[in-house]
Amino acid sequence: MRIICLKEVMYSTGLARSTIYKYVDQGTFPRAVPRGGRSIGWLENEVQDWILCCIEARDSQFPTA
Repeated sequence: MRIICLKEVMYSTGLARSTIYKYVDQGTFPRAVPRGGRSIGWLENEVQDWILCCIEARDSQFPTA
């Protein structure tokens, strides 16, 4: 299990900072984990699972022939 910073989350997902926080507020993106002080991060496996769910949703909406 690895905790990743916001920049890495942005790179992995292709989302902007504001979009990530909007999705967190909506409950559609994993919540951040406090790392002490004002530092936060995300569990890498939760972010990867979120990406996989997006891919599955796309594939179920537009199945290949």
